[in-house]
Amino acid sequence: MGLDQIRIILMEPSGPINVGSIARVMKNFGFHHLVLVNPQCDPRSVEATQMAVHGKDVLESAVTVATLPEALRGCTRAIATTARVRDWETPLEGPRDALPWLLDEPTQSVALIFGREDRGLSNEELNYAQRFVCVPTNSSYPTLNLATAVAICCYELAQSADIHSTDHTNRKVLMSGYEQASLDVLEGYYQQLESLLLKIGYLYPHTAASRMEKLRQIYNRTGLQTTEVAMLRGILRQVEWALGSLNSENL
Repeated sequence: MGLDQIRIILMEPSGPINVGSIARVMKNFGFHHLVLVNPQCDPRSVEATQMAVHGKDVLESAVTVATLPEALRGCTRAIATTARVRDWETPLEGPRDALPWLLDEPTQSVALIFGREDRGLSNEELNYAQRFVCVPTNSSYPTLNLATAVAICCYELAQSADIHSTDHTNRKVLMSGYEQASLDVLEGYYQQLESLLLKIGYLYPHTAASRMEKLRQIYNRTGLQTTEVAMLRGILRQVEWALGSLNSENL
């Protein structure tokens, strides 16, 4: 697969110099797909273009979207970078440990998500990722510049890609009958599941978000196939139909 199917996603970047620097770094390590979610600056300004240098083609071909789900459309795997410790069962991992997982999906698009320069990603945005990376830094000054964080992750991915390329052909044969569900397909299932669980009283509006976070984590660990998601959604539809039939009988 190389690096052609990896999207570098920036959430609401505010600095054109950072955006230009990231385009340059991506070019350095062989990445081509930059996605900007609701940018708070002009990504094609003079400042950005000057910083991109020979990565201007990456900058010029960057895709701008309004929301993170749009940026992830068609992706089957996503890793988010974060420096915050959360009370979640999913651990924070180092780039060298987690990032090669993106290369294990041989035929589909995958994503690496970076947060805002000043406050990173929100908990709601982190819900769209399956694994979480934190770049280890010195405790006396732990905050990394956005472009630096992207550079470190791109380097680690590029190094891992060299190793993965040797067994890509064999893996492609083994995975030929397997189609992992994309994140937008999973999101449709999560929305349907949450609606049903609210309807039957398993979830309550004021606690639904936190409970759904736990359920997302469970499903994210399983690596569901597209056909399996379709089966699960069929079960939900049948439950909804049964609930409607019971309500009709009780009228």
